[in-house]
Amino acid sequence: MVFFGAGGGLILVPFLTLILKEDEVISRATTILCVFFMVFTSSFFYFNENAINWWIAIKCAIGGIIGGYIGSKLLINLNYKILKLLFIIFLIYAGIKMII
Repeated sequence: MVFFGAGGGLILVPFLTLILKEDEVISRATTILCVFFMVFTSSFFYFNENAINWWIAIKCAIGGIIGGYIGSKLLINLNYKILKLLFIIFLIYAGIKMII
């Protein structure tokens, strides 16, 4: 799931920014669209297996809509250095949580 599911942003953003030399905002926006299609596709299979907790999914969807709106506004207006620092902090946090 980390490589090909919703966590794909951890690989796609650095790849687009560092390897393909794409702009930070474009890298993150492109990654969000790519992750959307990965999640949409896998959701279809989980739906067919009746493996979705709809109550949790609805609450997460509401949070995702609100967070997506706020996040997209911040992404466009944040300084690139602050954006990179926040992403580095997030990666370190995620790495520590995976180890522990």
